[in-house]
Amino acid sequence: MSLLPLPRPHRDDVLIAVAGAVGGLVQWRLGMFTSFPVGGVPQAPSLVPLAVMCGAELLRRTAQPWVLPAAAAALVADTVTGSLLATVLMFTDVVYAAVLYGPPRVARRVPPASVLATTALALAAFFAWRLPGALTVGVVGALVSVGPAFTGAVVRNHRDQALAERLRAEQTALLAEMDRVQAVTAERARMARELHDVVANHLSAIAIHATAAQSLDDREASREALAVIRENSVQGLAEMRRLIGLLRETGGEEEPPSAAPTLDGLDALLAHARAHGAAGGLSFSLRDERSGGPPPPAPAELAAYRIVQESLTNALKHAAPGEVTVRLDGSGEGSLAVTVTSPHQERSGSRVPGSGAGLVGMRERVELLGGSFSAGPVAGRAGRTVWEVRAVLPVAEGTGADRSGARGRTRG
Repeated sequence: MSLLPLPRPHRDDVLIAVAGAVGGLVQWRLGMFTSFPVGGVPQAPSLVPLAVMCGAELLRRTAQPWVLPAAAAALVADTVTGSLLATVLMFTDVVYAAVLYGPPRVARRVPPASVLATTALALAAFFAWRLPGALTVGVVGALVSVGPAFTGAVVRNHRDQALAERLRAEQTALLAEMDRVQAVTAERARMARELHDVVANHLSAIAIHATAAQSLDDREASREALAVIRENSVQGLAEMRRLIGLLRETGGEEEPPSAAPTLDGLDALLAHARAHGAAGGLSFSLRDERSGGPPPPAPAELAAYRIVQESLTNALKHAAPGEVTVRLDGSGEGSLAVTVTSPHQERSGSRVPGSGAGLVGMRERVELLGGSFSAGPVAGRAGRTVWEVRAVLPVAEGTGADRSGARGRTRG
């Protein structure tokens, strides 16, 4: 059976115990007793309470609450055998340490217990001696036990409050770091969506025309394909510069970044799609069925533009020959509906490979604004299956969605 190792005393406790032992031995040697032995008891036994009290000082931090009863017993024995001031002073420190370092229940009980014990001692001395001077016993008892106990309670409360504040500061720092990480993650996702929407359209057109140039043995057709490739490269580079300008801090002589695209640019977007989709048998039309009024908020307008842009890019890559229709509807109360339909048929591959990030980005844009999004094959007119992308974006109540004021028209 193995015994538990004794706790190692703190360095300061060792110094206090050694100082108390040296002081007590000097007082005992010189006969400097604060009270003389009861009943003619020899002076030598007074060293026993001194030794016990020194041991209690060694374990004042590590062996609470067992040290306090031992120290109290040593104080009673010291009073009987001839009291030494060093023993009394070390007892006051043990009481202080019991409140400061002991378990919470001990810290709560020692101060009121010291008050009760001091009061009982003062009353017992008064009734025993019947002299007013006997009440000074209570004053001494208060100095020995009550004062150290309440001092320890005050120090412990301050220490606990400081610890709580430190923990609260650490929790605040941790929450701030979590918020920072979430903000960085959200910003990276936003940048990824923006980069994909900006670049994918132009790169898809470049890939389609590059494939056509490789498959056609026609010098004139190859020249036209290279011209389209150059045009898309220049436009893609301009879009990249615009986006980088938005991300970079502007200042000094740098030009401010250009404005974000709006729904007024859908005509140019569809014209660009027509130029690249004609070879694949695709036609494009825009049906603007919104009522007049102020434009939607900038986030909703940008999201609607990007959804149309990405849907047209997907149509160029995957749609079967036929008409691609873009429909804007602002008749819903406080909402803007964007619907893009394109001919759909199962095929073994697409004109340009894709990663599926476009649908994910569109869904994220709509969800960030609190709208609804759906994409997939649906039954169209004449029983033909079409691929439909539909997004409903919330806008301010009573707003429209077109800056130019042209409404209720169909462009093809």
